Amino acid sequence: MSLENQHTDLKSLRTVSGKSADWESLAKDCVCFANGAGGRLLIGIEDGQTLPPTSQVVPPEVLDRLRKRMGELTVNVQVLPSLQRAANGGEFIELVIDRSPSVASTKDGRYFLRVGDSCQPVLGDDVLRLANERPGRPWEAMDSGVPRGAADTAKLAGFVHGIAASGRVKESVKEKGPDGLLTHYGLAQGQILTRLGVLLLGSAADRRALGTAPLVQAIKYDEHGQKINKWVWDDCALSPVELVDAVWREVPDFRESYEVAEGLYRRSVPAYDEKVVRELLVNALVHRPYTQQGDIYLNLYPERLEVVNPGRLPLGVTPRNILHASRRRNEGLARVFHDLGLMEKEGSGFDLIYDRLLSQGRPAPVPEEGADWVKVTIQRRIAKPEVMRLLADADARFQLTQRERITLGVLAQTEGMTARELGALLETEGGDVLAVWLGRLVSTGLVQTTGKTSGMRYFVASDWLRGAQLDQKTSLSRITPHRLQALILEDLRRYPVSSSADINRRIGVEISSKTVKRALDDLLLANEVVYSGERRWRRYRLRE
Repeated sequence: MSLENQHTDLKSLRTVSGKSADWESLAKDCVCFANGAGGRLLIGIEDGQTLPPTSQVVPPEVLDRLRKRMGELTVNVQVLPSLQRAANGGEFIELVIDRSPSVASTKDGRYFLRVGDSCQPVLGDDVLRLANERPGRPWEAMDSGVPRGAADTAKLAGFVHGIAASGRVKESVKEKGPDGLLTHYGLAQGQILTRLGVLLLGSAADRRALGTAPLVQAIKYDEHGQKINKWVWDDCALSPVELVDAVWREVPDFRESYEVAEGLYRRSVPAYDEKVVRELLVNALVHRPYTQQGDIYLNLYPERLEVVNPGRLPLGVTPRNILHASRRRNEGLARVFHDLGLMEKEGSGFDLIYDRLLSQGRPAPVPEEGADWVKVTIQRRIAKPEVMRLLADADARFQLTQRERITLGVLAQTEGMTARELGALLETEGGDVLAVWLGRLVSTGLVQTTGKTSGMRYFVASDWLRGAQLDQKTSLSRITPHRLQALILEDLRRYPVSSSADINRRIGVEISSKTVKRALDDLLLANEVVYSGERRWRRYRLRE
């Protein structure tokens, strides 16, 4: 498994030695980490590897040269190189880059930021955003002036119990006790609670005094857009951790359900998936800017839920790359939520939302960003109930990965997409990245392809669609020969290698089989369609 992530990157030893040394590229990476949360470069370990070559030796003078060159090529970047020896005996350099208290740049005035596991340039007005989002000291660590002993005893006991029961926390951390945990999670410094400590464990009065503690409003609208109900959590009595449970528990719409048909039976499904709603609430609470005032709104419409958060997305994250980019705005709060089991690991929260929604036959979430707000919209009703059956059957047989389930759900709902369309929807660039999302879908026969290169089209195999009853017919009573041929060609694009009976069933059983057969014969004569097999085994497909 690769060591690369948001806080670690790998570099070849050639980057800092010999004629091939690339000091400018290394300086750019150091600026990325300094403008992010800090990190480390492991120099001497190749991409995709976990260990250096066994015989690799790092010349001693390289460390001094590295320290000097980074000082010459960067501004506001602090680096600490050290020589390390791996378990296999090979040597490498661990270059630790501290988070810069002010904006870091290269000597020639370029700015970069670490987002996920990639380095992105910061241009234009985003440079000012970067400066505004980087106080010399993070908001969470600032002194609140509230004594450590003023922490709410019930909230502190609940926090300690949650950490003790967590499967994500080391035993050495669980053994620290209340005072040790306050220090370990940055909730207190000395005898004073930090602002993060007040946010999570302070009294209602102390939390209100922060000025930016999260306030939540859930507003229900009717089909005409008129407000018909409202729930408000604005007294600062609850911490962000407690707000997640309170909102889910107190809004009755989250426990509503309705029935969908499954063959001869009907199945009751929840109006909103609990994990999806909780993840959206956690994202809103953890990633909001706590230096900015503003309520979190949950707008409940008859057909959808909108979660609106104050502030913009973290710099480097956009609605277009939200599935892949990962950048925490509030590191300490995110760490607490993760260790308490209230949020997914870094960078996987939106993956979970996509997976849950698409696996249930619901449309994908729609993220939007405004001048000072972020909105995520999810639909209440299931668009295609049959997708649930398809995903359940496919997952039971092949144990699909999360990305494979997301891709299969997209294709099942759209009845096929070109490589370009699929890449755009999954926010990927390049065939290699798309191949990761497709995984084993093509090799297992779940997904089939037609065409080549950028014109390649992906679609769910017709056998699986029939099993899930997703190959629905088109209802027609009258149709011209020209229109019928166009429908047959479109049907064969979606479901290649089909029998005449299957085509007839999908485009309309009210059209006689002889009429469909006559249209197929005309298409054969026009050289637009070919077939294989004879009589009842004859199967048609488009001519390539």
